[in-house]
Amino acid sequence: MQVWKEYQEQNKERFLNELLDLLRIPSVSARTENNADTAKCAEEVKKRMIEAGADNVEVCPTAGHPIVYGEKMMDATKPTVLVYGHYDVQPADPLELWTSPPFEPVIKDGKIYARGSADDKGQFYMHVKAFETMMKTNTLPCNVKFMIEGEEEVGSNNLGIFLEKNKAKLKADVVLVSDTSMISMENPSLEAGLRGLAYMEVEVVGPNKDLHSGVYGGAVANPATILAKMIASLHDENNHITIPGFYDDVLELTAAERAEMAKTPFNLDEYKKDLGINEVWGEKGFSTIERTGIRPTMEVNGIWGGYTGEGAKTVLPSKANAKISMRLVPNQKSETISNLFKAHFEKIAPPYVTVKVTAHHGGEPVVTPTDSIAYKAAHKAIETTFGKSPIPTRGGGSIPIVALFESVLGLKTVLMGFGLDSDGLHSPNEHYHVFNYYKGIETIPYFMQYFAEMSK
Repeated sequence: MQVWKEYQEQNKERFLNELLDLLRIPSVSARTENNADTAKCAEEVKKRMIEAGADNVEVCPTAGHPIVYGEKMMDATKPTVLVYGHYDVQPADPLELWTSPPFEPVIKDGKIYARGSADDKGQFYMHVKAFETMMKTNTLPCNVKFMIEGEEEVGSNNLGIFLEKNKAKLKADVVLVSDTSMISMENPSLEAGLRGLAYMEVEVVGPNKDLHSGVYGGAVANPATILAKMIASLHDENNHITIPGFYDDVLELTAAERAEMAKTPFNLDEYKKDLGINEVWGEKGFSTIERTGIRPTMEVNGIWGGYTGEGAKTVLPSKANAKISMRLVPNQKSETISNLFKAHFEKIAPPYVTVKVTAHHGGEPVVTPTDSIAYKAAHKAIETTFGKSPIPTRGGGSIPIVALFESVLGLKTVLMGFGLDSDGLHSPNEHYHVFNYYKGIETIPYFMQYFAEMSK
């Protein structure tokens, strides 16, 4: 619609500057020292929603970080879209690998470098600006509700409670989420599924204190060595996960489905070059796209123990720790996998150490229907602004609350993200293309228009 394009063009510089202001707030939900920043960010989101034209905007307290809610109810007979996003971000560590400070956004080569630029401030804020576009041009075709939370990066522990308590307030026809990616701007895509997650922490303990490695080395088991051996045993020579029962519930794709998936544009050489690796790695018998979309995985997210400071200290550590996450596929259950992992890790522990296994958080894999009105509206919206049909894909990441929306609110979700896999999510130098930001703002109003029209 021409009126949208004109308004967006007239305000594009302001749209960008407002996002940069959000990115300057270090809303790291995982760290208590950033609690004041996270609260400040929630208030900033509230302010921007009000400015955009939302009603009943409030910062809703939870047992953790607050949820920002706002709405615009045009007509009870019209369909309602519930927009979900999150204003919290991952820790920026390791800081020394950033080329610019993570909370001082820099635009370079058409990309916004800052923590949270793609995940998810840049993406959820597209919706606020798209909503503003429709409000200021008097073209909003449906009801819109916003729910922007502050704990997605730490497991959304309080979101389920909020959903249960606010079912009437959150009543809608579909949830719209932009916290995912596309194949590329040349090959737009629309995610039709996400993997689930089971996140664990393990501790291996040996002697009751750190020991002199010369006096005791060779006579007392080193927990760091034992932990390394235990972790290494979790994959076999084919990079297949060795936990008994791990694959029992995995939904295998048919040959036809895998053949269709293989049509997705993908350049392996460019993939390796972008990551600076000589070769890819993964479960034998599957392609890179399959490994990151339809197969479960297990990864060590962090490992530590003993002396890691400057210089040398010849110590045999008392304990060693690791954080381990597993990505799950339909029909795996996060609680089942967590229990299987715990039982196996405790079983393989040798007698000269003790092991503690803690489950942190999890989420269920989801597959979104591609024949729904909402999916078709998203498909048509992308087709309108990109000039070509989006390719349906399966996302490798996890958004645990998607399954929660369905179980508590009875709502399906449309995953219409505008990021790229190369945006460096959770990594140093995270970035989001300015073009993608504007493209999202351009596309979202078309989704609202088509969803309203198709819902009649």
